Amino acid sequence: MSVDSVEFRKALGSFVTGVTIVTTRAADGTAVGLTANSFNSVSLDPPMVLWSLAKTAASRAAFTQADCFAVHILAVDQEALSNRFAKRGENKFEGVELERGESGLPLLRDCTARFECRTVHRYEGGDHIIFVGEVRSFVHSERRPLAFHSGRYAVAASKTTPADRQGWPGHEGGFGEDYFGYLLGRAHFQFYTRVRPHVIRRGLSDAENYVLGLLAIQDGQSVPELESIIAYTGVYVTPDLMGALAARGLIRLADDPAGARLWLTAGGRQLTIELAAMFKSIEAEVEGHFSHEEVRALKQLLKSLVNATDRVLPAPAAQ
Repeated sequence: MSVDSVEFRKALGSFVTGVTIVTTRAADGTAVGLTANSFNSVSLDPPMVLWSLAKTAASRAAFTQADCFAVHILAVDQEALSNRFAKRGENKFEGVELERGESGLPLLRDCTARFECRTVHRYEGGDHIIFVGEVRSFVHSERRPLAFHSGRYAVAASKTTPADRQGWPGHEGGFGEDYFGYLLGRAHFQFYTRVRPHVIRRGLSDAENYVLGLLAIQDGQSVPELESIIAYTGVYVTPDLMGALAARGLIRLADDPAGARLWLTAGGRQLTIELAAMFKSIEAEVEGHFSHEEVRALKQLLKSLVNATDRVLPAPAAQ
């Protein structure tokens, strides 16, 4: 039977794995290592694990000749380290703080888990060599692991069960702290509470701030285009709102066959730049409480949520 190797790789990518770096010590004492996700447990008694190495790998000789290796399960904030050890032809260990283990094994720090192993078996596995090691020592922590899925890094999250939710307010069907709308609303308003004083100091209402912000993203929008985005907030682009912004010299109105279009003036553009700088500084402060991967995952989930609800929930009608 003929198997399409590209499609086979895609199918294998459906399996979510962790990300590891495997290291050893070459015969001349040089530290050797590479990124791998072909890691798995084999036995608890005796404790054994396995991983596989491509026969074309530059480190093949070092690993096949060595009698031990170390497997490091990477934490969620070690993506850069994974990328470094996935590349060929560079000093991967340069500037990396190491510890030394059994037989001088190079050991990386701050991983989710680390296993020092004695090589007990090497098997032919098609275009790979399968290494089986007996675990001689290990350490682990509560750090969240880096995940890999469909050729991309991912973030692992624990899934709650009905038992986990016992005792949560509203878990029996009423509103509570686990209610989706409550969580989104509270997160939004807590963030906007930090932003709002900067808006007020510049003499803007919330509605005026929303309109200017949307024009800063895409200038020259019509009233229906603006309202299709902000109508969910209960704000509508009324003649009074447009007149107030125009009177302050922040926008100009231009007639269009489809109706009036709103454009930022130079003064309006400058004001939105100043506000954006303030908002970004607050955003950076909040992001500092999370890892880079958590921030990226959160933003991607929120974008997906916006797209999903836009398809399912109709926009409210103007009052």
